[in-house]
Amino acid sequence: MADQRSKDGVTTYIYLLIYIALSAGQIFFNKWVLSSKEINFPYPLGLTLLHMVFSSVLCFVLTKVLKILKVEEGMTLEIYTTSVIPIGAMFAMTLWLGNTAYLYISVAFAQMLKAIMPVAVFVLGVAAGLEIMSCRMLLIMSVISFGVVVASYGEIDINWVGVVYQMGGVVGEALRLIFMEILVKRKGLKLNPISIMYYVSPCSAICLLIPWIFLEKPKMDGNGTWNFPPLVLILNSLCTFALNLSVFLVISHTSALTIRVAGVVKDWIVVLVSALLFADTKLTLINLFGYGIAIGGVAAYNNHKLKKEASPSNPIEPQTDESLPMISPSMEK
Repeated sequence: MADQRSKDGVTTYIYLLIYIALSAGQIFFNKWVLSSKEINFPYPLGLTLLHMVFSSVLCFVLTKVLKILKVEEGMTLEIYTTSVIPIGAMFAMTLWLGNTAYLYISVAFAQMLKAIMPVAVFVLGVAAGLEIMSCRMLLIMSVISFGVVVASYGEIDINWVGVVYQMGGVVGEALRLIFMEILVKRKGLKLNPISIMYYVSPCSAICLLIPWIFLEKPKMDGNGTWNFPPLVLILNSLCTFALNLSVFLVISHTSALTIRVAGVVKDWIVVLVSALLFADTKLTLINLFGYGIAIGGVAAYNNHKLKKEASPSNPIEPQTDESLPMISPSMEK
C-alpha cells in the first residue's frame, strides 16, 4: 500500500512538472515564433489558426479514426449553438489578442497583466448573475487590481498598444470562463478536455479564418511568408495540443488546489525565465513587488473559490481558469 502511494505521488509530480514545462514552454515558443527574425512570422492570427486546425484534425483522428480517445455523450444542437459556439468564439478572441500582444510587450509584462483575470471573471460573473458581490470579494479584487497597477507602473518601456491587446485577451478569456460556467452549471453538461477540444477547436478555427482572410492573408501574400518552416509549424502546434492533454492528466490525478498552486508557480517561472531569454524583458523591483501583491490576491481568490466549491450548498461548481480544459497557449494558460 505504501509503495503504491509512493508511486502515485511520483506520478502526480511528474504530471505537474510536465504541465508546468509545457505551459511555460508554449508561451516562450509562441513569443519566439512571432518575434524571431529567423522565423519571420509576425502573424498571430495565422499562428493561432494553425493551432486550431491542427487540434481539430488531431482530435478527429484520435477519437473517430483511431478511437484511442472517447468523446463524451450529451452534446445537442441547442447546447452547441448557445454554449459551444460562444466558447469557441471567445477562445479564438483570447488566443488572437493574447498572441498579438507579444509583438508589443514582453512575456513577463504580459504575464503580470494576466493576473487581473480573476477581477474580469468576477465582474462579468456578477453582471451575469453567477457571482454575488461581497465585502471580502471586493477587497480581494482591489488587492489584485492594485498589484497589477503597481507592476504596470514599474514597467520601463510600456507599450499601450500591447496593453490593450492583452487586456482584450483577458476579457475574452473571462467571457469564455463565464460561458463554461453556464455550460456546466445551468445546462448540466460536463465534458473532459478532449471532448472540449473536439467540439471547440473547429468552431474557433472558423472564427479565426474569417478575420485572417481579410487582415493577415494579404500581408502574407505580399511579403512571401508562406515558406514558414513546416517542422517548426508542426512542433509548435503539437506543443499546444500536448499542453491541453497535460491539463487532462493533471486534473485526473490531482485536486483543484494542486493545479492552482502549479499555475502560480508556473506564472513566476515564466516571469523570471523570460528575463533571461528575451532582450525586451527588463524587470524592476516595482514590477516584482506589484506582481507579488497581485499573486497574493489571486491566491486569496483561489482559496475563496475552493471553499465555495467544497460547500455542501454548492455541489456543482465550475472549475476556474487554471483547471478548465483548453488552456490558452498565448496566456496560460
